Amino acid sequence: MTELSHLSEAGDVRMVDVGAKPLSRRRAVARGMVAMAPETARRLRELPKGDALVTAQLAGIMAAKRTSELIPLCHPLPLSHIEVTLDVREDSVEISAVVETTAQTGVEMEALTAVSVAALTVYDMAKAIDKAMTIGDVRLVEKTKE
Repeated sequence: MTELSHLSEAGDVRMVDVGAKPLSRRRAVARGMVAMAPETARRLRELPKGDALVTAQLAGIMAAKRTSELIPLCHPLPLSHIEVTLDVREDSVEISAVVETTAQTGVEMEALTAVSVAALTVYDMAKAIDKAMTIGDVRLVEKTKE
């Protein structure tokens, strides 16, 4: 493992200087899930379009766009593409986010933030009927740079 990028040699917090790096096409994919009772998942599947899942999808997209406002040392990035998908399974909602940019630094934090906020939104929308839901397995599954 290399040094922590957001700490100086003296241990002070710092924003990484990416000014000398060339622009490159970058893409990140993150995934996560909200585990729930099968009855909760069934009720989410039966909702009409424009429901809790669309709300969570939009929340994830909005969160990706505001990542630098939420994570103190993230650079603001010109995002060119954000896709958040939610798939209701038997006892969970699986969430995936794809984020792309052409910039000097990657978009993994934006993808992870999109998944996390979408999961929190699903939780918020269903908490009245399922107090035992859990959010988990939020992870980066792909990071590319061209």
